[in-house]
Amino acid sequence: MAKKREDQSRGKKSGGDRECDLDGGYASPIMTIRDLNVQNIRDVLSKSRYIQLLLSLTIVGLFLRFFNLGYNSLWLDEASTHTFAIMSIPEIWEATTGGEFNPPLFYWIEHFMLVFGNNEFVLRFVPALLGVLTIPLVYYAGKEFMDRNVGIIAAAAFAFSPFLVFYSQEARAYSMMLFFVAFAMIFYFRAMKNNEIRNWVLFGLLAALAFWSHFYALVIIGALILYALAVQILKYAKDVRNLVPMIIGWAVFAVICLPLIVATIQLFGSRTASAPSFGLQGLTMIMKTFQQIAGFSDIAMYLLLLLFIIGIVQAFILDKNKGLFLVLLTILTFAISYILSFKMPMVPRYLIFFSIVFFIGIAVSYKLLYTLAKHPGVVYGFIAFLVVLNAPMLMDYYSGYSKGDWRGLSDKLQQVTNPGDFIVVVPGYVSQPLDYYYSNTTDKTEEYRAYTAKDLQESYLRKTNNTIYYIVTGDISSANPDGDALAWLKEHTTTPAQYTGIYIFTSA
Repeated sequence: MAKKREDQSRGKKSGGDRECDLDGGYASPIMTIRDLNVQNIRDVLSKSRYIQLLLSLTIVGLFLRFFNLGYNSLWLDEASTHTFAIMSIPEIWEATTGGEFNPPLFYWIEHFMLVFGNNEFVLRFVPALLGVLTIPLVYYAGKEFMDRNVGIIAAAAFAFSPFLVFYSQEARAYSMMLFFVAFAMIFYFRAMKNNEIRNWVLFGLLAALAFWSHFYALVIIGALILYALAVQILKYAKDVRNLVPMIIGWAVFAVICLPLIVATIQLFGSRTASAPSFGLQGLTMIMKTFQQIAGFSDIAMYLLLLLFIIGIVQAFILDKNKGLFLVLLTILTFAISYILSFKMPMVPRYLIFFSIVFFIGIAVSYKLLYTLAKHPGVVYGFIAFLVVLNAPMLMDYYSGYSKGDWRGLSDKLQQVTNPGDFIVVVPGYVSQPLDYYYSNTTDKTEEYRAYTAKDLQESYLRKTNNTIYYIVTGDISSANPDGDALAWLKEHTTTPAQYTGIYIFTSA
């Protein structure tokens, strides 16, 4: 029986596993859930290098994502998360349908997380946890796509990615979207192999949860469906019944997302009604996305882009459909984003899901190196390369503030203000992170919100012998594209002091 199971396990290995097997031919005794027992788990943990590596990478990823989790102050978008999270469950949904450009799932979860406390650590706990859990998911996605070596290298890229660490430590839905997309892709790859209804249904369910996490998940979901149709069209043409499992998966997605799809159509119209006031456009957005996913480094970007291209070539050599997958997903992701960047605000973090395609493609490039070296150490060397490449960016990230220090600014205001002084926030909506830490009631000051020179002038005319403190961020350029607010500040205030990207002007 053991021999038969071993043969079955070997038969499921891809060419990469047979040629470059870190386990040296070891076959796991765990084939199904029924095989899970203490003895088998102990056997796998002691003998499988892949599981040992994956466990190590997940533990390191956990440390990187939870280390100093509450160190940075909440910035504007995170404070916005708190603003919605303190609403009731129905109110959060009403906010979505009323114009909030983020689905409610993450806010609902954060609403319940507030039971454990109202602080930075609690608000960021779910993104950090899901960021950790995505590491093993990417391993299995890479394994299903190509082989275990691709899976473990992609998992290493995820574990040490400064970009993914950063957004795992942010109280926003990006990490959650990435988690569900990675989970969905495991069953997607399986469904593409066996066309089983169960796998298509699970893909539809998890894809729906990704969409409920972030609207932009619809781009990767649509790209996956288009790829499935493109490569399976001949099979479907021969027997239309082969299309049934996929249709059932789509139906699951559509039913779960129907209320959100209706809201999305309405929101998209309002979002694209005018030119975007912030974000990146065209080729700049594409290059910036690659640069950030590569770890906020131009050198890392060029090195990883080279490996990604090598990986695409290797994928075509091994299986043209796998090469087509990497190319088609890349083209569709950036073609859609390129067009949308001229119609709505677009920033690289919306495309965080592309890191799955990018890192899997990079991982496939190990096959060229293995062809040259013919040694399993290539996989270990690849992982070591990723550690060395990302270490400088990670060290820089943990060495200081990566977000505006609203906590420190609040303490500063309490020290310098006197009763009756004015606090004017420019643009007005950045009062959200300020008010999370600062209470003008407790400090006995008056707080106003301003967007334009007219707003600033009105607050100035209220001034008597008190001092006005103007709290200004770079958002002023987006909120006031005419520039009259900044011009007014330069004319009527003293040279500002700066606190990690936040400026304090005082009345002249």
